[in-house]
Amino acid sequence: MEIRIGITNSGRELSFESVQTAAEIEKTISDALGSEKTYFTLTDDKGRLYIVPTAGLAYVEIGTEEARRIGFVG
Repeated sequence: MEIRIGITNSGRELSFESVQTAAEIEKTISDALGSEKTYFTLTDDKGRLYIVPTAGLAYVEIGTEEARRIGFVG
């Protein structure tokens, strides 16, 4: 699952692959935004932990699960 997170006042976005499902990621983010939490955490497919501040969150794009293609597309 590809995740792209935009942070306010930053020209770059945070982009990584995760083994979490789209539903798990959405629940984690919506729970943090709906409560008084100041951050939420996500883990990538290599086990790295990302701590994202809720105050600086501009957008979150959750990609679809898609098998990687090998070779040429006709």
